[in-house]
Amino acid sequence: MKLFSPLVVDHWRHPRNFRRLETPDLAHEALSVVCGDRIRLELRLEDERIAEAAFRGDGCALAIAAASMLTELLPGLSPGEAAALPDETLLSSFDAELPRDRRQCVLLPLLALRAALAERAGAA
Repeated sequence: MKLFSPLVVDHWRHPRNFRRLETPDLAHEALSVVCGDRIRLELRLEDERIAEAAFRGDGCALAIAAASMLTELLPGLSPGEAAALPDETLLSSFDAELPRDRRQCVLLPLLALRAALAERAGAA
């Protein structure tokens, strides 16, 4: 079973947007109680679109690669479009048969995104 495609390895070893944003409009940290992975996603909005996405965290290769891939997908999306991203968007990016217990690693950054957007919606 193939777990790490060349794309996943590249995003893991050279994560994109692995930094803090100076003035994020939205942020949320998601923690996996199962494995201890932790991803903090930060977003900067401009004209009701995501202008920048960045992340920090500690986690396995799958969680880091997924967060990196997600931060590349988000710029240009509206908060509503970002909230509607299906799990399959990230899962299919891995081009591998992921064991059920490893899917949570890939989906952790998406959970952080949804929580940040839900907090924004609740504050409005």
